[in-house]
Amino acid sequence: MDAHNDLLMTVAARPPAQWSAFFRANWLPQLREGGVDVQVLPVFIDTAFQPEQALRQTLRMIESAHTIAAGSPGDVALCRDADEIDRAVAEGRIALVLALEGCPAVDTDVELLSTLYRLGVRITSFTHFGRSALADGSGEDATGGRLTRAGVDAVGLMEELGMLLDVSHLGAEGVAHVLEIANRPVLASHSCARALRDHHRNLTDEQLRGIANTGGVICVNFLAAFVHDSDPSMERLVDHFEHMAGVAGPEHVGIGPDFVWQVFSELTPRWCDDLSVEGLDPLAHVAGLRGPSGLPLVTAALLRRGFDEATVTGILGGNLMRLFRQELTA
Repeated sequence: MDAHNDLLMTVAARPPAQWSAFFRANWLPQLREGGVDVQVLPVFIDTAFQPEQALRQTLRMIESAHTIAAGSPGDVALCRDADEIDRAVAEGRIALVLALEGCPAVDTDVELLSTLYRLGVRITSFTHFGRSALADGSGEDATGGRLTRAGVDAVGLMEELGMLLDVSHLGAEGVAHVLEIANRPVLASHSCARALRDHHRNLTDEQLRGIANTGGVICVNFLAAFVHDSDPSMERLVDHFEHMAGVAGPEHVGIGPDFVWQVFSELTPRWCDDLSVEGLDPLAHVAGLRGPSGLPLVTAALLRRGFDEATVTGILGGNLMRLFRQELTA
């Protein structure tokens, strides 16, 4: 189970008539080769679409996911609850689950989360690196910002709907605020351990324990910049799994690779000579982990490190599926 892959950005960048065929030719083989059974599809709205076109682009990306599912019914299924996920996987199909990475389409109109839930969205984060109408991202930690009033309202509505709250990208005080008021398990879809790589996008041990105490899951990010500042190797990546398992408990750890190499390679204008995001190189990756096809390398590395098969099975998807079965119900 991959908790975060921005592949919809590459799909929606094309004309609608090409969406399904492009996914089948470019992403489906990678997912199959990597052994992915469940793929969370975040809807991320680039700054070029904000603020005026944020809602329109959100709807386009959601529609692209529905189109993918309709165009490859024997291979994938867009799933809304755990039963649909289990059924799809049992039939040999890849279960697709929609998420929002940031909420520019919602802004303070929190009721739109209900609309997006009806369209299939089951996971939502409130912001990216910067400030949103709901909360501050980790890039704004110096402000000490907690959730806004609309953000607090959004947490309550999401818990009523059965929509998981994703705290990856949320600022430190925002994470603390969520852990104070949350009555349901919390997800971190793509975050590393700050104790091993001191970057604001990574989670402290206190945050790891707090998420685990809600019954949630923390999914390890594979981006080189968050793994290590000078040696983003497979061994250093496994260090994050080992650290999180020791701090939060192995039953609260999953994978959220955040494969963006193809996204940035395709969508960055040719004239742009600086691809950095917040000063980080998005094309830098752990060797062999440029995309989903490399996921078996992680399985092998975890086993070499001494994780037993049951623990590895949980990390690779069992833990996240347990959370989905608990929270994503019809």
